[in-house]
Amino acid sequence: MTLEPALPSRTIEEPARQVPLYGEYEVAVLGGGPAGIAAAVAAARAGRRALLIERYGFLGGMGTAAGVTNFCGLHANVHGEMHRVVQGIASELLERIDRLGGLNAPHLILGKILAQAYDTAAYKIAADDLLASHKVDVLFHALGAGVVMHDARRINALMVETKAGRQAVRADIFIDCSGDGDLAAWAGARYEVGDNNGSMLYPSMMFRLNGIDPDKAGDAWRTIPALMEAAEATGTHRFPRKAAIVRPQRSPVEWRVNFTQLAREDGTAINGLEPDDLTRGEIEGRRQAVNAFNFLRTVPGFEKSYIVDLPPQLGIRETRRIVGGHMLSGEDVLGCASFDDSIGVNGWPMESHVAGDVIFKFPPIPQSRGFNQLPYRMLTPEGLDNLLVAGRCASMTHDGQSAARVSGACFAMGEAAGTAAALALDGNATPRDIAVDKLQNQLKQQGAFIGRDQAVPEGL
Repeated sequence: MTLEPALPSRTIEEPARQVPLYGEYEVAVLGGGPAGIAAAVAAARAGRRALLIERYGFLGGMGTAAGVTNFCGLHANVHGEMHRVVQGIASELLERIDRLGGLNAPHLILGKILAQAYDTAAYKIAADDLLASHKVDVLFHALGAGVVMHDARRINALMVETKAGRQAVRADIFIDCSGDGDLAAWAGARYEVGDNNGSMLYPSMMFRLNGIDPDKAGDAWRTIPALMEAAEATGTHRFPRKAAIVRPQRSPVEWRVNFTQLAREDGTAINGLEPDDLTRGEIEGRRQAVNAFNFLRTVPGFEKSYIVDLPPQLGIRETRRIVGGHMLSGEDVLGCASFDDSIGVNGWPMESHVAGDVIFKFPPIPQSRGFNQLPYRMLTPEGLDNLLVAGRCASMTHDGQSAARVSGACFAMGEAAGTAAALALDGNATPRDIAVDKLQNQLKQQGAFIGRDQAVPEGL
């Protein structure tokens, strides 16, 4: 009788250990992007002891870590007129960036909607100042690593990995602004990934160029698409996607570039939840950036340009979407939906990153009001009693998330989540069971626009 050799184990058992307690808070927020910034500030402003946990040494999320350098979704095209519809804490941040000289005037995209570029260094500094002014505790260089549960419905502690080793953060209420829904998933929340058929919005590797001659470059963003077509026709260059974005920053000698699209070998999008995919995406993203740069050097005004910045990470648009009380849909976006429990609005169109292209779908313009409301139920995961979720991992369908994942809606969701956490603590209630009318009134008093019983804000 021949014994088969034992297969090597694919797991390692980690010995039990006592994990040091970093701190105890009333509200703990995971993730320092727009949603996390707004959530932590809102909770602290309401008098709650709040901690914001961020994996990097700076705030801003994809806006800084992935080099997006552009606020989308702050504005809406309301019956043919532009209005900045995201206010509140977002306004406080923008004012600080502007005082540092780091904010561009809004610019028109596709002739239908405004976006607003900023300097990433100014954003980081302004965000630090905003949180400090509201006495938010911040823990940088801390990567979320898991949760400890009281029971199936309640989180006791969030585990984080730091240079001091693993530590635990206790809180009465947690807010997941991780973008990937990490905290919610560890706690057992239901979620979906991509379109549920293996496809997600494709990631990009952003980069910035310096050394542009602004007089020669002119409105190069208008001419570059035709130059790309000509280059592909002659066979000198190949591009991973259409709809490349090349626009000037605050200083006209510096431009941001969004030219890339990162796919697996089978053509589907890089999965931002898979370490091997992320590794491949980072390397391939830099290769695509160099290829795009080589092409841009042939564009008038760009001959002496150089890459001044490749960001710390790939730009991820979509991974997990948590299932909450309502999943914002593409129909909600295109139909400019209203909700009784609205806590903010989204004016950005559906932005589908598909193989080789980016497809925008707008509500009817100028017939429609140009924005959909965001229901509070998007922020409340099913089955968990002390967790809120805000940002691109909130409760949305694949199509709905392609619109409301952008920074404007994330600011609105974050401010609502932080305010709701404070109200829940005030009333000794679960976040799901707070009086939504009190939340709405509080948000309006704080200067937020929720799209109900308010005039549309004037100005840009």
